[in-house]
Amino acid sequence: MRYNFIGEKSREFNAWWEWMEQMNRRNFLKFLVGGVFLLGGGAFLSKGAWYRQAANGVRELAGDLDAQYLRQIIAADPSTSRTLMWQSAAPLSNPRIEYRQKRQEEAAAVSASEDFFTDDGVTNYQYAASLAGLLPDTAYEYRLVSETSASDWHPLHTAGEDSFQCLIFPDSQSNDYSDWERVAQEAAKRNPEAAFFINMGDIVDNGEDHTQWQAWFHAVENIMDSIPFVPVMGNHETYDQNWNVRLPEAYLRYFVVPENGSRDFARYYYSFDYGAVHFIVLNSQWEETEDFKPGLMEEQMEWFREDVRKSKKKWKIVLIHRDVLQYRIHNRPERQEGISDVGEVFMPLFEELGIDIVFTAHLHTYRNRGHIRDMSHDSNGPLYILTGVAGNVRYPGLWIDHALDERVAPQPETDNYLTMDVSKERILIQCFLPDGQEIDRVEVDKADLEQSPFQGVVL
Repeated sequence: MRYNFIGEKSREFNAWWEWMEQMNRRNFLKFLVGGVFLLGGGAFLSKGAWYRQAANGVRELAGDLDAQYLRQIIAADPSTSRTLMWQSAAPLSNPRIEYRQKRQEEAAAVSASEDFFTDDGVTNYQYAASLAGLLPDTAYEYRLVSETSASDWHPLHTAGEDSFQCLIFPDSQSNDYSDWERVAQEAAKRNPEAAFFINMGDIVDNGEDHTQWQAWFHAVENIMDSIPFVPVMGNHETYDQNWNVRLPEAYLRYFVVPENGSRDFARYYYSFDYGAVHFIVLNSQWEETEDFKPGLMEEQMEWFREDVRKSKKKWKIVLIHRDVLQYRIHNRPERQEGISDVGEVFMPLFEELGIDIVFTAHLHTYRNRGHIRDMSHDSNGPLYILTGVAGNVRYPGLWIDHALDERVAPQPETDNYLTMDVSKERILIQCFLPDGQEIDRVEVDKADLEQSPFQGVVL
């Protein structure tokens, strides 16, 4: 409906009204609700469930309801393929993805499949589509289309064989996800060339709580629609609302990761290539799953051997949630320093199979251990990085330093994130505080793979 008024003040009102009509629903509601926060609600809603509810409410009101939580998921070969997923407020008619090379008019289309599921009493109208046959190292753009509407175009860039950078985030579990949002968004702004991002497990604090998943997705808006996400399953993904262990239903449904050929443990572990690197995403949650579906550890070890041996990539990097070392804890003299259960299972395999770098998480502290072989520092062993914490669940003063720690984050510890720059000859890993201050860097040099499959040096 249009109103026209006469007079100086009314001309101002008409101009304001015209501006309002030109704004789409998303921008207006963001403007309106953002104003409420600035006028006094922000401090009150800054912690706990209040923040999650407010953030989710803004997303639901202001967002494109036909494309909630739009995300790119890493594919086994991201140079030629990509998985796209999203939710909608209600079932869509004839949902599909249109995509084209950037700055070209002609577009192709693929149908999206329904992947509806109910968890925590909430039905998720979820869709997934796979793009295949893409050209390597090429800029594309894509949009979501239904029978009656279409979204904006979003960027998508396929992998090449040259150098690349990625972002690595430790545990993001939180009680409100505001810290996680700041860490993720600022890291992305400082590293606009990042090709993809990794979250090292314990993505949320409670795997059944749908409000936490919504808050996590909200925090990475405008990141995961533009670059692929690499999820790692943590133990907190296996908890129900009563903090009892269950199967990680929400995690398994939200992220369609590359297939691993398993009948019982599809999406629990997987691998993918990017440039000169073969990434192996392992699962350390076999204790949590054993009572529901036994055999995860044994099956995964067999798959891991075969997967690594088939790869011809120059670099081999492992991502796994639980850490490989065991730390002493203040006021717990019975707990000894040494190797964890996960380390006992996998560290010998990492050495046997020539893994170059192992990233872990779970302990919410950043530790650079250097290269380890046979539980001693040895340049012929893999480099081990315990990635830290990216949410607001912290363990101040809990851990006693391990003899194998070479670099520890400044204490008392705060959030951090990592970047990894990969070339065919070397990998540079840097760790940063949320404000961008560098606290550690390590370089692995492998100029001659044939001469030494483990050659490396830590700076």
